[in-house]
Amino acid sequence: MTLPIRPDLAGLEPYGAPQLEVAARLNVNENPYSPPNGVVDAIAAAVHKAAEGLNRYPDRDFLGLRQDLADYLRTESHVDFLEARHIWAANGSNEVMLHLHQAFGGPGRKVMSFAPTYSMYPEYARDTITDFVTLPRREDFTLDIEAATAAIREAQPVMVIVASPNNPTGTALPLSQVEALLAAADDVPGGCIVVVDEAYAEFRRRGVPSAATLIPEHPHLAVSRTMSKAFALAGGRVGYLAAHEAIIDALRVVRLPYHLSAVTQATARAALAHHRELQAQVDEIRAERDETVAWLRAQGFTVADTDANFALFGPFEDRERVFEGLLERGVLIRVTGPEGWLRVSIGTPQEMALFRSALLEVTA
Repeated sequence: MTLPIRPDLAGLEPYGAPQLEVAARLNVNENPYSPPNGVVDAIAAAVHKAAEGLNRYPDRDFLGLRQDLADYLRTESHVDFLEARHIWAANGSNEVMLHLHQAFGGPGRKVMSFAPTYSMYPEYARDTITDFVTLPRREDFTLDIEAATAAIREAQPVMVIVASPNNPTGTALPLSQVEALLAAADDVPGGCIVVVDEAYAEFRRRGVPSAATLIPEHPHLAVSRTMSKAFALAGGRVGYLAAHEAIIDALRVVRLPYHLSAVTQATARAALAHHRELQAQVDEIRAERDETVAWLRAQGFTVADTDANFALFGPFEDRERVFEGLLERGVLIRVTGPEGWLRVSIGTPQEMALFRSALLEVTA
């Protein structure tokens, strides 16, 4: 049977990382700590209450959840400006990004990012028939901000996406560089939105600010976040975005009706009410990350400076051999980023000890 699939999709494989039951699953940047029992009970109670009304559609505009997210961001990022009308949410930050492309991308339009970066960015563009343009980062994975701003003015994209901390490198973006990108976007005829993807924001080192602090003065800035990582809620599938109301209103146009289920809303609100308990291990993950980076460098590897819950390290002549050798020893990491590099998520101390011993064996 012949299917009339879009020609640009023919033969492509779907995005996905291996989901294997191994001793140390360190490949998709998950929080290694399960939610505390008290939080599990609170979520279960909230979902039970929501289930009593599952015969009705959920709150289409989920204003309660949006207000809770605004309250959290005001506390976490010190942005008093934010209210429910400045927040959007969806089934993971992936869907938030797709909504942005649906609202602002499309045929004949360009989205720009800076490689290496999150591998889903070009797929959002592909799915919305939007041109995707990249500019290479420096060798240390920081931005060449002069080249970046010049490229924005020349290419005239409708949207610039930059991850901070960046995936897969962990590189954080100084606010001065975000402001430079915003200034260049201001010069694009017809308008250009700058999206800062802060999926790993809570793992930043102390003193590294959030781009959300710039939102009040910049109506073309959007900051994307997720509850998957620091909230230990990857299975809950909740991502969100903070921006001026005009951007939020554009996303409301393209979203599917009732796209956030009552169960998802209840789960997210219960988790937000207990965010301190859920994020209790963030400091421990940060410390384990810094120890892992120091250990890898002591073994002679090059490691990118990271503000996330993972580390990109290498180079290897045959990274696939190293990956397979680690997997044989029960350690699953990720083949991603520039050729010759590997990325390891930060797990528990026991998981990281297993990673270290396995890596020493494989590279001996």
